[in-house]
Amino acid sequence: MLTMNMTFRIYPSADQEAMMLDWLETCRRLYNRCLRDLKTWLNGKKCPIDRCSLKQEYIVPADLPFPSYLEQKRQLTQWKKKILGLKQFILK
Repeated sequence: MLTMNMTFRIYPSADQEAMMLDWLETCRRLYNRCLRDLKTWLNGKKCPIDRCSLKQEYIVPADLPFPSYLEQKRQLTQWKKKILGLKQFILK
């Protein structure tokens, strides 16, 4: 079976290009925020039970749930209320 891939070049206007760059910036910020939440949670659970690190200590609440995909998806609705302009980029 022979498959062909077609590629097309797009030529967005200045307004469209600005809008797409805005989308990419919003996606980058959301990704970095979710990654930061995950890293903070993991680093907060690394400390041994019988001693604490002298260099650095991450203080996270003990009842903080693991920031899984579903948990971060739930948080997204709260972020849409807090972060200005985020609501227009996220589909329901």
